[in-house]
Amino acid sequence: MSNEIVPQEVLESKILLVRGHRVMLDRDLAALYGVKTKVLNQAVARNLKRFPADFMFQLTRQELAGLLRSQFVTLKKGRGQHIKYAPYAFTGNGISMLSSVLNSDRAIGVNIQIMRTLNKLKRFLFDNAELRRKIEALEKKYDAQFRDVFDAIRALMEPPAGPEPKRIDGFKP
Repeated sequence: MSNEIVPQEVLESKILLVRGHRVMLDRDLAALYGVKTKVLNQAVARNLKRFPADFMFQLTRQELAGLLRSQFVTLKKGRGQHIKYAPYAFTGNGISMLSSVLNSDRAIGVNIQIMRTLNKLKRFLFDNAELRRKIEALEKKYDAQFRDVFDAIRALMEPPAGPEPKRIDGFKP
């Protein structure tokens, strides 16, 4: 797309799976929109009725720890260098609602791109599910057809039924 504000790869890398939802964190959205995280969260707080629990939720400490790698070695020294509050996670609906809260040209353009990216991911997942169903159907179909072949091979591998061969005296293996 020639009118992309943010590269597609960057958007895709910012989409996370939390609580079974594809979400983006407030700090990543703020960076994409070109505002500070504090400004984004203040705009959301002023319009909290627009963001029910299925649009936005705050991460727990456990979820946050799972998303972030250990930073004990790489922590910066100084005041204000660390996360004080757990970030908010916005679902696709929450991200689209942000465009009504952050009314800048950049926010609108980035939101359009995010929605397209989320739709692309949905199509990709649906296509993969459809492909998996087709493969399973083929396996069932061909398993029945090849069962006869496998039965014939097993029959050839079994020793012949009948009297045991004669033993020749004096022969030592």
